[in-house]
Amino acid sequence: MTLVKRVSGSLFGLAYGDALGAPTEFLGMKQIHRRYGVDGPRDFEHTPALVTDDTQMALAVAEGLVDALRNPPFTAALIKPMWRRRFVDWLHDPENNRAPGNTCLRACEGLDRGLPWELATQMGSKGCGANMRVTPVGLAPGLSDDQRAGAAQLQAALTHGHPTGLAASELTAFATRWLADGMAPADLPAALRDRANAQRTVYREAWLGSLWTNSQDPSAEAFIARGWDECLAVLDRLDAALLHSPDRSADPCEATGAGWVAEEAFATGLYCFLLFPDDPVSAIWRGAASSGDSDSIACLAGAFAGAHLGMDAWPAEWASRIEYADRLRAVADAWD
Repeated sequence: MTLVKRVSGSLFGLAYGDALGAPTEFLGMKQIHRRYGVDGPRDFEHTPALVTDDTQMALAVAEGLVDALRNPPFTAALIKPMWRRRFVDWLHDPENNRAPGNTCLRACEGLDRGLPWELATQMGSKGCGANMRVTPVGLAPGLSDDQRAGAAQLQAALTHGHPTGLAASELTAFATRWLADGMAPADLPAALRDRANAQRTVYREAWLGSLWTNSQDPSAEAFIARGWDECLAVLDRLDAALLHSPDRSADPCEATGAGWVAEEAFATGLYCFLLFPDDPVSAIWRGAASSGDSDSIACLAGAFAGAHLGMDAWPAEWASRIEYADRLRAVADAWD
C-alpha cells in the first residue's frame, strides 16, 4: 500500500466520520436508537454529506502545512502565520455555520483582532477542538519527531492553551503517523504510553514560547506535566476497556469518556478504531452511535482507520458524496 493511499484514506476517513456523526452529536443513546434503530447511522443522510467545523479546521491545518512544506525549513516561525491566517479565514467563512466550538470562535476572534496568539488562546480550555483537527500533522511527510510534536502542540495552542489539549494533540498526531507507517493497532496503546512518559516534562519552548507563564503553574515543566498526567490517566481507562473482550455494542463513551475534552476525544476515537481495526465503517459507526461528541469521536476514529487501512478500505462511492472532496484530494495529492 502506498503512502498516498494511507494519507487520502485518513483524510477522507476523518471527513466520513465527521459527516456520519454530525446528526447524532447532541443525541443520547435512546434518541439515536429511536431515530436510526439499534445499529445507529450506517450511511450519510444526504448528498453531499455535510461535515462540521472538525473537517473545516482540519483542512485549515492541512492546507497550512502544505504551504509550509513547500518552503523549508519547517519551523514555528514559518507555520504560525500560515495557520493564523487560515484560522481567521475559517472564522469569516460563510460555511462556518456548523455549530463551531466557542473556544475556537473566541480564540480566532482574538487572532483576527491582531492579538499575540499567546493572549488570544483560551488558557483554561482543553476542549476537543484542540485535537479534532491535528491528524494532518501526523500525516505530513518529512517531519522529524521534534517537528511533529512541536507542530501538533502549536496548532492546539493557537486556540486551546490548556496543557492537556497540547499533550492529547501530540498523541493523536503520533498515533496517526505510526499507523500510516504500518504499526499494528494492538501495539498503539503501549507505544502511546511510552511516548507520554518520555515527554512528560518536555516543554517545547521553540514552538510554544512563553505560553506557560499565562498559567498558574510554577514552571514550564510543571505546566506540561499536568497535561501529560491527564493523558496517562485516560490511557489507563483505554487499557482497562480493552483488557477483557470489550462489548462492541455498548456506548464507547462509557469506557473512555464523552469526548467533549481533548484527552477523551483522543481516547474514545482511538477506542472505536481499536474495536474494529479491520472494519473502518464500523469504527466510525461506533463513534457516531455514541452519547458524547459523536462527530469528533467518529472523525478521529475515521482518521485512524484510514491511516491504517488506506483509501481503498472505504466504500468507493463515498468519495464523490463527501463535502470538500476536492480539497481533501488536493492535500493527499500534495503529499504523494
